[in-house]
Amino acid sequence: MKYDGPLPVHVGIIMDGNGRWAQSRNAPRTAGHREGLNAAKAVVRAASEIGLKFLTLYVFSTENWRRAEEEVRFLMRLIAQFLKKEYDFYRENRIRVTHSGDIARLPRFVQKEIRDAVRDTAEYGGTVINLAINYGGRDEIVRAAKRWLESGGGELDQDSMRNYLDHPEIPDPDLIIRTGGERRLSNFLIWESAYSEYYFTEKLWPDFGAEDLIDAIKDYGHRKRKYGGTD
Repeated sequence: MKYDGPLPVHVGIIMDGNGRWAQSRNAPRTAGHREGLNAAKAVVRAASEIGLKFLTLYVFSTENWRRAEEEVRFLMRLIAQFLKKEYDFYRENRIRVTHSGDIARLPRFVQKEIRDAVRDTAEYGGTVINLAINYGGRDEIVRAAKRWLESGGGELDQDSMRNYLDHPEIPDPDLIIRTGGERRLSNFLIWESAYSEYYFTEKLWPDFGAEDLIDAIKDYGHRKRKYGGTD
């Protein structure tokens, strides 16, 4: 895929609608999650091809544990399988994988695959794919505060607080995309998204593809960001 227009540096995506996609086809929710995984891979490939520097995908939230136990187990297996089997894809595209969220609560087999992917792709210089797994924005802020206290405290302001977030080296998202027709942030990057632009689409996540990513980026390109200033 080619795109020669201006690019945001960091795009975050709230991947919503897998369950509704499956329901509309009289299929189990697991079918929607599988198709959602295919959509994620297509979007990651497109992001890599157009040269996007950072892409954060909201994979599994701290609130998603409230879902049916069977569905959560399926999602954990699906996440682990995806991380493990896509290593050749990461290598070929020089994609670096990072993780945001509380890894300690995840099943050990998922923790292992996350750590392996992060370690094995650490030297790659292509697009950074930040996987938000067991992630919540409020939870991240609480964990950041705990890290600050463990460091001995000291003066705390917005700049120093940032150093205790999951990935202070990743710039704040310029653009956040949400699929599925909902228009809320759902606890996603709430510290980092203070001045993000938002793009909402009615498309359910399994139907979202590379061209849809480009459409969102083009829409972003027409906006003027003032950061509280004047024209």
